[in-house]
Amino acid sequence: MKRIVDYRKLFNADQDTDLAQLKLMYRKLVKEWHPDKFQDGDALKEEAEIKSKVIIDAYHFLVSIAPETRDAHLEEYTQIVSSNMITDFHYKGQLLKVTFHNGSVYEYFGVKPSVYTKFKNTPTPERFARRHVFHSHLFRNVTKAVEETV
Repeated sequence: MKRIVDYRKLFNADQDTDLAQLKLMYRKLVKEWHPDKFQDGDALKEEAEIKSKVIIDAYHFLVSIAPETRDAHLEEYTQIVSSNMITDFHYKGQLLKVTFHNGSVYEYFGVKPSVYTKFKNTPTPERFARRHVFHSHLFRNVTKAVEETV
């Protein structure tokens, strides 16, 4: 959650910021902090190189959790979480990372330790996650499933 807060703060964005506004904010920040804007040897050039990488990472992250992005992929997401088994999961700092049998990986933000403990200890993790995690937490797709070639 800290990552989301920090990135939104960098862009002066809130959870209702749409993709068009986010893109405008991104372009403004990149223009302001582009390394080519500074002379070689300038102390700000190194800072600009670091800052521009952070801006790019923040933009891609915020796009991945934007409501429009989630809505556009909701049908695919629903199909994945309802028909695939969980093959692996990791939890750290209220971030639950779930890997599905088809290779898709999703991150779920704000998962409380008590929910994770129940999830980890349940005999049916898919059923528990469908009820208490998949549609009740902010999520993003980290890795798409590997397409099978015929």
